[in-house]
Amino acid sequence: TACTQAKVWLDEGIDIPRVAVNVSVCQFAQNNFPDQVNLILHETGLKPMYLELEITESVLMKDGDEALNTLQNLKDIGVSLAIDDFGTGYSSLNYLKKFPVDRLKIDRSFICTIDSDPQSLAIATAIIAMAESMNLRVIAEGVETEGHLVCLKKRDCREMQGYYYSRPLSKEKADHFLIENLHSYAGCKKAQTS
Repeated sequence: TACTQAKVWLDEGIDIPRVAVNVSVCQFAQNNFPDQVNLILHETGLKPMYLELEITESVLMKDGDEALNTLQNLKDIGVSLAIDDFGTGYSSLNYLKKFPVDRLKIDRSFICTIDSDPQSLAIATAIIAMAESMNLRVIAEGVETEGHLVCLKKRDCREMQGYYYSRPLSKEKADHFLIENLHSYAGCKKAQTS
């Protein structure tokens, strides 16, 4: 599982920031889902701070009170929570006040045209500003070009993912990628604090 692999990397001295796992509608709807997550963390030895669960807006809107209860139980365990594909649902923004989430992941449909479509740029800019004012972190999904990267950096989006950085990797290639990139990341971080 992702938790097992994350624990292996940490044990090997690879300081990963966190591993993100998509949660399906069926998984989230199970009454014992938080207990299952807690069991997996216990069995693998992974600290909760290294796990982020990604949940789509539509999953959260199925039963607001039950979703709130499940999210709170997950937060109590100590995992991080992200709303995946943010901006594609038809839900009220009111749930952002209600649900204990840590991150919003801007849907790739806005990012893929951010450097050519003023409306996509406006939506992404608004999401970034709103998240910042609510002390939520933002991740832009689907960053594929330097143009995407430049637009997002100009708007102070600090976390991005997509093919610009890497296509999906095998475990072996992921090991190499992490070792190479996290060492350079750690060097940048150390230089900033000196």
